[in-house]
Amino acid sequence: MVEASRRALEAELPEAEATVAAAFQRDGAVIPFQFAGRPARLYRGAGKRALDLVLGALLFAAFLPAMALVAAGVLITSGWPVLYASERVGRDGEAIMVWKFRTMVRDADHVLLAWLESRPELAAEYAETFKLIDDPRVTTFGRFLRKSSLDELPQLWNVLRGDMSLVGPRPERPVFIEEFRREIPGYMLRHKVKAGLTGWAQIHGWRGNTSLHERLEHDMHYIQNWSLGFDLRILLLTLWRGWRNRNAY
Repeated sequence: MVEASRRALEAELPEAEATVAAAFQRDGAVIPFQFAGRPARLYRGAGKRALDLVLGALLFAAFLPAMALVAAGVLITSGWPVLYASERVGRDGEAIMVWKFRTMVRDADHVLLAWLESRPELAAEYAETFKLIDDPRVTTFGRFLRKSSLDELPQLWNVLRGDMSLVGPRPERPVFIEEFRREIPGYMLRHKVKAGLTGWAQIHGWRGNTSLHERLEHDMHYIQNWSLGFDLRILLLTLWRGWRNRNAY
């Protein structure tokens, strides 16, 4: 029944929204997703890209002084390079290079290997989650940038380029994608739209306090209901919560 509904929606909806009414499995239960309503045709097409260009350019200009200060802070505290590009998975599984201010020491990969070789407990933690809660590679200034999310500001350039949107599911690292695809049938449905600078899942918390399935449910809710009003609401909540600094996202 779910499969039949999915095929019917695929025939009706444009490619960017196709297949998102499928199901994914959680704890042995199949959870179907149905569209609550169709976004306006204009916004679904050119409108969202227009918002990204206009608002993205305004935000880029507004945050340019802050980005200059952050760049100077990185340069003074840990040297060159100031920016860091990381491969992520975007829309339809396409590889994109996402820009951030560098928050780790230079030659971070070698530093990590040295720590993992000397600290078996860290090696076990990293093997399970591909990250470390107390990551020795992160600089003091980098911790501040991550907590305030200022390290993400260069991704406004990704938005202007068209690699990302202001709002959408966050891009994931390829190593996580392979794991998630095996664990959750239909996981790639979240990649049917452009990755976002922020999203509905980020409004509800970041990886430290939400599970993979919770984030996926929030992402799927967004994909089912995205609209101009919903996007603006998410952007305003992101700015508000970032200013209050309640979540490090």
